[in-house]
Amino acid sequence: MTTAQKDFSVIREEFPILNQKVNGHPLIYFDNAATTQKPAIVIKNLGAYYLINNSNIHRGAHTLADRATGMFEATRKAVQAFINAPEAEECIFTKGVTEGINLVAQTWGRKFLQEGDEVIITYMEHHSNIVPWQMICEEKGAILKVVPIFENGELDLEAYKNLLSARTKLVSCVWASNALGTINPIKEIIDLAHQNEAVVLIDGAQAGSHIPIDVQAMDMDFLVLSGHKLYGPTGLGVLYGKRALLEAMPPYQGGGEMIREVSFSGTTYNDIPFKFEAGTPNIADVIAFKYALEFVNQIGKETIIEFENSLLNRFVAGIDSLNTKFGSNRIKLIGTAANKVAVQSFTIEGKHHFDIGMMLDAKGIAVRTGHHCTQPLMDFYKIEGTVRASFAFYNTLKEVDVLLEALEKIASR
Repeated sequence: MTTAQKDFSVIREEFPILNQKVNGHPLIYFDNAATTQKPAIVIKNLGAYYLINNSNIHRGAHTLADRATGMFEATRKAVQAFINAPEAEECIFTKGVTEGINLVAQTWGRKFLQEGDEVIITYMEHHSNIVPWQMICEEKGAILKVVPIFENGELDLEAYKNLLSARTKLVSCVWASNALGTINPIKEIIDLAHQNEAVVLIDGAQAGSHIPIDVQAMDMDFLVLSGHKLYGPTGLGVLYGKRALLEAMPPYQGGGEMIREVSFSGTTYNDIPFKFEAGTPNIADVIAFKYALEFVNQIGKETIIEFENSLLNRFVAGIDSLNTKFGSNRIKLIGTAANKVAVQSFTIEGKHHFDIGMMLDAKGIAVRTGHHCTQPLMDFYKIEGTVRASFAFYNTLKEVDVLLEALEKIASR
């Protein structure tokens, strides 16, 4: 066992949910692209808010309010550092990536898109990065264009270059595909869009837990992140936006906190970030999220990438060995890009993806089945859905081997 494996075996102990049996077998959790498990420090501090510091924030003059406000804003500064944003005020707390994208579509899009303008997305987008743009394009008379992909799951960059024009106003692109694992060349995508004076939104839902983030080095206009895919609580996300863009955008919702002064003759709005955080926010989860970010930082993204890639490589090599044994491509890998996060979709000849998921669950192995909220992508591959195994740093090579053994039996039937 390598030093890295020993270190990660210790880290695994910080995730209490993994110490259980499912259907009589030790839980093997390979559904990390859907949501990651939470370390004990996150769970502890989530409970501590309600036990010790429960209060509304920003408004109260008493001790509990002051403490809660300080912890809430400390998380904003932690997010700023995590993504290397110029200012903490450029980090907006949302319900998740979906709300972050909708916020931009319904504020920036409603104000700046005009009839005949063009928005570019890609074939591998999650529904959350398709539907909001369809809605605003339909409303404004704008045109939605889609970048095609190759069979291995990589973007056709030449086609992207050809789609860019003087009419392109916004490009919205996933950083790492939740269904294929493909890591897109985001810096090149951003630079090409900026050459055409287009704004870029990056969906970082899957990238957050796998890839180092520097919004300044990559010149990102907007970035959306998911808390629950980054070892933090559910119902929480982050929208980063450049100050100039956020200040030019109208509020997303009206109510408390987002106002400066209200009268029946008119209302003036608060500064960012509060202009986009109407009402009582998700205080407890925001506070706990700081500890998730610290947990990831303590391990280090580079260390995480190296270990998770070893899990992915073990799985892919194991599937290749099984297909050699079968004498056919009985287990087909969907998404074989050269640059991937630790996500692998696959199908098995003659088996429905849902049935495969149920058979694996009977052995205590949790995977995701279905279209993964990427139905256009499934249409591209002419399939209904896949089985998706997605790995995290608390998984082990032994668990991968157990999955491969189970798949061999399923595929042999």
